[in-house]
Amino acid sequence: MTNEWCGWREATERALYGPESGFYTRPGGPGPAGHFRTSVHASPLFAGAVATLLCRVDGALGHPDELALVDVGAGRGELLTGVLAALPAEMSARVRPYAVERAARPQGLDPRIGWRDELPAPGSVTGLLFANEWLDNVPVDVVETDEDGVPRRVLVRADGTERLGGPVDGADAEWLRRWWTPPLAAGAPEGGTTGSRAPGDGTTEGDSPVCDSPVCDSPVYGTPGLRAEIGRPRDAAWAQAVRTLRAGLAVAADYAHERGDRPLFGTLTGFRDGREVPPVPDGSCDITAHVALDACAGPSAERLPQRAALRALGVEGRRPPLTLASTDPAAYVRALGAAGSAAELTDPAGLGGFGWLLEPVGGACAGLLKGWDA
Repeated sequence: MTNEWCGWREATERALYGPESGFYTRPGGPGPAGHFRTSVHASPLFAGAVATLLCRVDGALGHPDELALVDVGAGRGELLTGVLAALPAEMSARVRPYAVERAARPQGLDPRIGWRDELPAPGSVTGLLFANEWLDNVPVDVVETDEDGVPRRVLVRADGTERLGGPVDGADAEWLRRWWTPPLAAGAPEGGTTGSRAPGDGTTEGDSPVCDSPVCDSPVYGTPGLRAEIGRPRDAAWAQAVRTLRAGLAVAADYAHERGDRPLFGTLTGFRDGREVPPVPDGSCDITAHVALDACAGPSAERLPQRAALRALGVEGRRPPLTLASTDPAAYVRALGAAGSAAELTDPAGLGGFGWLLEPVGGACAGLLKGWDA
């Protein structure tokens, strides 16, 4: 790793995906499961729910001779392994599973699973594309407002030291204007001296100087010290993933925030050995940030909380009836364990609070989770 100054997007790309020392790509690494717990690792019920969704896609598409299951950001292939185990035999024979992952193929993986380091070609597959906690690891740049309230790109060195660079401009500034919440809307008192510019005004409130740069039209302009992550690379990555489908459904599941509730100080953080740590881009830890799924969404997309999506796919956290304990104690213990796992996956304060973005390609796979009970 070099210790020169660069933006967070470039630094994260090297830290996570460098060929020799990247957190995800270094030879012999434990993979995501060695450092944090995703829904895939929490319970086989999650893979079972994805298998149920794949069956619905299959039916909507008329049971094609070959049905693709593309897992983007596949880790060590745990989700694909679980889905294949949960599918009916007839359907399993028609499914073509693909893992898209920049790490090397793990030893002992089911030989049916194709392993590739990039997305399939546009329009080349029919079926289900599923991206679980992938977009949060697509590197993004970070901006912070300076003492005059002007958004500037945050520069970082490999040891995590930061400084402010030049003002944000061009397409990144436009993304901020469109998708990041103004400080006032995020909770600053109305009429207070926040330093934010009045619409159409060439002056500022408080003591902040006038800013004539177009970047100052950004919603994050105003209060010093505010931070944001520019999600434009994720929008592009998701659009590319959706385009791989000729017909079917693309799903992204990730921790996310909405335009009306963006965090004032951003969400960039690190994980190592199951603990949250400072994000240091030296390859020693995961670097992640919440996803603006609303910005990624195409015109036909549907967004649901994970708890609602999983309930629509049959994952319930209800305890089994006590009568089962007397009639079939072993079944009661199994059902109780499943209920606990389901409760973890659907907990609104945890994994259940994740967002699902569902984007159908073609009309056949629209509304496959309709009718869920909130």
